[in-house]
Formats: sequence, C-alpha cells, structure tokens
Amino acid sequence: MSAARWIASVVLIGAVASGGYALAAWKRNSLEQAAAAAASQPEPMESVIVAVAEQREHRRTTTSIGTVLALRSITLRNELAGTVEKATLVPGQIVEAGTVLVAQDISVEQAELKAQEAQASLAEATLKRMKQLSENKAAPEMELDRAQAERDVALAQVARTKAVIARKIIRAPFRARVGMADLHPGQYLEEGTELTTLQGVDGAVHVDFTVTQAVSSTLKEGFPVEIINVTNDKPVTAKIVALDARVDPKTRNADVRARIDDANQAPAPGASVRVRVPVGASRTAVAVPISALRRGPEGDHVFVISSEANGANRAHMRLVQSGAVNGDEVLIESGLKPGDRVAASGSFKLREAVLVAAANEAPKDAGQAN
Repeated sequence: MSAARWIASVVLIGAVASGGYALAAWKRNSLEQAAAAAASQPEPMESVIVAVAEQREHRRTTTSIGTVLALRSITLRNELAGTVEKATLVPGQIVEAGTVLVAQDISVEQAELKAQEAQASLAEATLKRMKQLSENKAAPEMELDRAQAERDVALAQVARTKAVIARKIIRAPFRARVGMADLHPGQYLEEGTELTTLQGVDGAVHVDFTVTQAVSSTLKEGFPVEIINVTNDKPVTAKIVALDARVDPKTRNADVRARIDDANQAPAPGASVRVRVPVGASRTAVAVPISALRRGPEGDHVFVISSEANGANRAHMRLVQSGAVNGDEVLIESGLKPGDRVAASGSFKLREAVLVAAANEAPKDAGQAN
C-alpha cells in the first residue's frame, strides 16, 4: 500500500469516528432535554366521584315464583239440568252476595209445587179431623197415625220441590268479580256445566309459592316476605300465613302461602309474581355504589382513595368479596370497612397509585382556607 492511500484511509476512519461521536452526543443531549421536559410536566390526574363505604344490616334472600290467589275463588256450575231463563253474568262486574246470576226455567217445578201444596193442605185438614175423632174415641189410633204420616209426606214433597227450585236459581255466594261467561236465555245446560268463575273481592289476597326443603325449615308463620310485581318491580310486604305440612317427595319443595293485607297493591288473581324470601339471620356488611365494583382476572376489586401527607389523593386497587345487590348498592362481604373512601363514577379509568381528584369533594387547600 502506498503512503497516499494509507493517509486517505486514516482520514476516512477519523471522519467516520468524528461523525459517530457527534451523533451520539446529539442523541444524548436530546434525551436529557426530553427527560427534563417530562420532569417539569405535572403528574397525570384522573377525576372521579368518591363514595364512602357504609355499614348495612343484610339478610340473605332467595327468590321464588308465586301466584296471586283471591281469598275466596270458585268455579260456578249448575247443579241440575235445565234451560236458561235469565242470565246476568257480565264479565268483570262485581256482584254482591245473594245476587241472582243464572235462573233456569222452573215452570214445571212451580206447577208441581202448587199441586203438592194443595195435597199438603188436604192432608193437614184430614189430620185435624182425625185428631178430633180420636179425642172422641170415634177413630182408631192407627188412622190418626196414617193421617199424620200423609201430612208429613206432603210437607216433605213441598220442601223438596222448593229446594229444587232454589237450586235452579244460582246466586252469588259472596261478593265477587265475575269471570268470562258465554251464557244466553234458552240455552240448555247439562248438569255440572261450567258457567263462569267468581273471584272474591276482599281487602286482602293470598300468594302461593314454593321453596326448597332447606329454606322451608327456617320459615314460620308471621315471617315477612317481599312480593314483587313483574310489571313494575315494586315490592310489597306480605306475611306468611301457612306452611305445607309435607315436602313434595319428587321436587323436595314445600308449598308456602303468604297474605297481602292490601289487595290494591297486588295484581289480579292468577297473576305471576316474584317472592323474595329471607334466609338465615341478619349480618353486617359494607355497602358501596354498584359502579365502584370492578371485575378483572384477579377477581372483584374496588379502588380505595387514600390521602398522602401533601394532601394528594391516590387510588389503590383492593380485592373484595362482593355479595347481594340492593338497588344501586352492592354489599361487600370482606375487603372493606365502614368509612373507606372508594372511587364510584369514573373508576373504570383508574390504575394502581394513579393520582385522582375527587369531583364531589372540596380541595384540601380550599377547605383550609375557609
């Protein structure tokens, strides 16, 4: 290699080394400037609504499906065959006890009744004459007994015909609301024809439902339950009035009957309702807004807000064991204590140790200034 080429190589290597050193120095200077700029920026802060965990008395419940029943309810049928003469079954109408609902044709029975009453009158007159003759010793005792028996038979026939007439006039046995009916004058009714249903109009109603064997063993008459109408989710308090004496051997469930004292707060008889039944004794739990509870791979957790010495608030994730939901609140079985501050609205955007600002709390400095 000639001296000129060697010198050119050395010069090239020196130029490349100088350029690399200059580039490294520029990069290091840029990183230092970026770090300085980041250090001068304020720490990111998230805004949340803070809620305070409160102590609640809680009792575990189970839910069953129940059916509303009128205190008195019957299916109306005719006892005797006959032709309808009058029908006043108006669906939905409230009728008083004793109101005539269906009257069957009783013209034949009325004719028979007149004949029987005449026969009874004759038998009564014959009996009186026989008594007078017997007192005068003009008639034997056997004739008197026969006359008395004939009078009694005649009166019994009259009573029987009157009973038949009464059974052909169907009356409301109690104050009730009339169900669906399709009955018209002139219609012939076989014995036992279903005419309509009558639902008693009372101040209270029953709700029948079933619970498991384990739950039924904890219930007693007088225990309160909540009846929830499926149409409006508004709970109504009822009391247990009866427990079935046996458990169904197939389902292992027991029938329970509760009573709602105000029928106006219950749906119509036959409607389906949800029944919330308390189970076990009351216990203490901590309640927080349901929006504060987060779910993740590690389990249920909330973000607890803690204050530092400088007055700053930071969020720290805490694992909890959640329980029942009561309205807008969720019960926390373990992991929190009353008085803990938790992030409610806005908790979804938090992470461990992030700085937070409580939008619903006055700043510390402002509080001290006042």
